[in-house]
Amino acid sequence: MPTYSYACTACDNKFDIVQSFSDNSLTVCPQCSGKLRKLFNSVGVVFKGSGFYRTDSRSGSTASESAAPAKTETKSDSAPAAASASSTSTAAAAS
Repeated sequence: MPTYSYACTACDNKFDIVQSFSDNSLTVCPQCSGKLRKLFNSVGVVFKGSGFYRTDSRSGSTASESAAPAKTETKSDSAPAAASASSTSTAAAAS
């Protein structure tokens, strides 16, 4: 569950509270019954770099070496095989 920071607009009371995502925001100061406002802080996680890819966490060779040639070979190999199989089956059926 996340921690939210609040500040009172009347008495300048500041505090943090752990709330669920589904809980409503607090609106009344517990010290003076004044109006609360939610404080927003900077994010604790920063991603740097050129990017993250699907294959970054996998072991083995790089994606550019193995995946690209395999895709083109598979497409070109499967198309003639399917054509020759269908012509063979029609020739066998005709006999």
